[in-house]
Amino acid sequence: MKNILRTAAVAAIAALALAGCGAAPTTNSPTTAPTGAAPTTTEPTSAAPPSIDFKACIVSDAGGFDDKSFNQLSFEGVKQATADLGAQFASAQSNAATDYAPNLEAMVQANCNLIFAVGFNLSADTVTAALANPDIHYALIDDAADNNYDGQTDAPNIKPILYDTAQAAFLAGYLAAGYSKVGKVGTFGGMQYPTVTIFMDGFLQGVNYYNQQKGTSVQVVG
Repeated sequence: MKNILRTAAVAAIAALALAGCGAAPTTNSPTTAPTGAAPTTTEPTSAAPPSIDFKACIVSDAGGFDDKSFNQLSFEGVKQATADLGAQFASAQSNAATDYAPNLEAMVQANCNLIFAVGFNLSADTVTAALANPDIHYALIDDAADNNYDGQTDAPNIKPILYDTAQAAFLAGYLAAGYSKVGKVGTFGGMQYPTVTIFMDGFLQGVNYYNQQKGTSVQVVG
C-alpha cells in the first residue's frame, strides 16, 4: 500500500506541476427553503488531506521562481500538489548556473522523494545527481536528459517533461497575421536556443497557414 501511495503521489504531483494551476472551486446552489423561510446556501466544506510519507521538491534555473514563466508555473504546481495530497514540499532557487549542482544536492539531503529540475540548463547536473541517487525520482522540465544524444534518457530515474511549444506559437502566428493592418508581423527570441527558436518556427508556420487559407501574403520579420 505504501508503494502504491508513493507511485500515485509521483503521478499526481507531476500532473499538477504541468498544469501549474488547479480546478476552479465549486459552489453548491441554494437549497429550496420552506414557504416563508429565508433561503439558505450550503457552503462547500474542505478538509485537510491525510498526510502521506512523500516529499516533492523543486530546483529552479537562474531565472528564479518569480520569472512569470515555466519556473514559476512549475513551482506553483508542485507546491499546490503537495498541499492537495498532504505531502511535504521543499524548494531551492538558483541565482546562477553554479547553484544547480549544490541545490540539487541540497534537495537530496532534504530527503526528497521526487525532485523537479526546471529547465534544460540543469540537464547535465540532474543526470549526475540522478545517477548518484538511483532511489530518488527526478523530473526534468524542457529537456530529454539525453546529453550523449543516443536517443535514450541518461538515467533511468529521470522523467523528461517536454512540450510541443510550436503548437501554441502556431496559433499566435495565425492570430497575428489576421490582426495585422499592414501585412507584416514580427517574432523575436531572447537567445538562440532550440527551446526558444521552436516558438519562432511555430509562429512562422501559423502565419504561413493563414496566408494559405486566406489567400494573403503577410510577411514575417525577425
